[in-house]
Amino acid sequence: MRKVTREEILTGNPLKVMFLLSFPVMISQFLHTLYHLADTFWLGHLPPTESGEAVAGLQISWPVIWFLIALSFGFGIAGVALVSQYTGAGEKKNANMVASQMLSLSIIFGLIVAVFGFILTPYLVPLITKSATVTRTAITYMRLIFWGMPFMFIAFTFQSILSAKGDTITPMYINLFTVTLNVILDPFLIFGWWRFPHLGVLGAALATIICQGIAASISLYLLFKGTKGIRITINGLIPAWKWLKKIFKIGLPAAIGHSTTAFGFVLVMAIIGRVNNPETVIAAYGVGDKLINIIFIVVDGLGTGIITLIGQNLGANLINRVEEIARKSLQVVFLITLLEAALVFALRIPLFKLFIPNRPDIIAEGIHFLAIFTLGIPFFGLIGAIMALFRGSGHNVQPMIVDMVRLWGLRIPFAYFLGNQFGSTGIWWGMALSNIIAAIVALFFYFQGGWKKQVIYEYKETIQPTPSPFIPEEE
Repeated sequence: MRKVTREEILTGNPLKVMFLLSFPVMISQFLHTLYHLADTFWLGHLPPTESGEAVAGLQISWPVIWFLIALSFGFGIAGVALVSQYTGAGEKKNANMVASQMLSLSIIFGLIVAVFGFILTPYLVPLITKSATVTRTAITYMRLIFWGMPFMFIAFTFQSILSAKGDTITPMYINLFTVTLNVILDPFLIFGWWRFPHLGVLGAALATIICQGIAASISLYLLFKGTKGIRITINGLIPAWKWLKKIFKIGLPAAIGHSTTAFGFVLVMAIIGRVNNPETVIAAYGVGDKLINIIFIVVDGLGTGIITLIGQNLGANLINRVEEIARKSLQVVFLITLLEAALVFALRIPLFKLFIPNRPDIIAEGIHFLAIFTLGIPFFGLIGAIMALFRGSGHNVQPMIVDMVRLWGLRIPFAYFLGNQFGSTGIWWGMALSNIIAAIVALFFYFQGGWKKQVIYEYKETIQPTPSPFIPEEE
């Protein structure tokens, strides 16, 4: 694998460049997912008296965690759009400045989330499920995880900055190292192998924090050294209203969209957590959700490639090429996610038996969940590709609307009413239908074409036609 050049992004075969950009991101996302897969796998192999509540507690934790961090991650999307478009326009100094401000914001937000998450966790978790054992396990896991939030924010910002620049390989290698270490640490800390104590779910959290801390340290070193095309400076970290105003203006819709989406998933989790057999259903959903996240890795990875391509080509004012990228990327993403959904459906039985072998009740419910939910997966892929077009162009209102419609207008009402009528089966159908209907809404925005406009210039008349796709970068 090699770094994709700016010239390739502006002139190369769109699909080839998209995959070159996306493949390292997919590997990075897969490695990141392995954090949770490894935790679920090892916790699922605890004795039957512990495994169900441990996996269920882990599943309840992450919707709450993502709710508390979603607002700041939304502003990060604005930074990505600005870095990619300034890079496409050849304005290196501005790209470095935006990257510095992104890092500064990520550190501030990470510290705030760590404190508030630790304090609020014991009050939030009991609202989600009536199971006392699952609640206790989730609180134990989350309170430790929150102290690693600054590390997570720094690592995420590093990956976003380099992806916007066109370097998706470096974050992949960092993830490969830290995930491998996490997979190794997990069983020692969870089961108490060798001289380590038996920590159970607390061991899974501790392994994750250690590895995220290492990833954050490497990220900071590379950003300050400037060897990866972006240089962060101490002066650049000082919050500057000029840049923060631009980031907040572009990122506010994405921040609202992320926050409302994350809170919506907390409510979905609460609906699932209040069925008659919560431990079984939550644990089944937890394993199934981790398996489906492997499919979403492709959606996220290709989305990153689309964002970079759209951002840099818009920055260079290559509108015809932007339209070609959009058209081809939607077709490819839908086809790939369709094939992935079919594969997961075919392998759902052995996959569940692999992750939690000692609980036949959880296996049966999980197989039932995947049989229904996989119907909506290709449509989620289509939604992801369309939203990437808008985010690459810096237009985040439309993705915010799609997020809110999919979750608040469709998934939560469907899951609640169908769940009351048909139990967990109704919840699974509500989740699948929400993706199918929301894809139609996303297509409506796509055909309106708002993703074809730049955001790096204040007024449209300041944009000059680009005589050549190659604009010399500032030294």
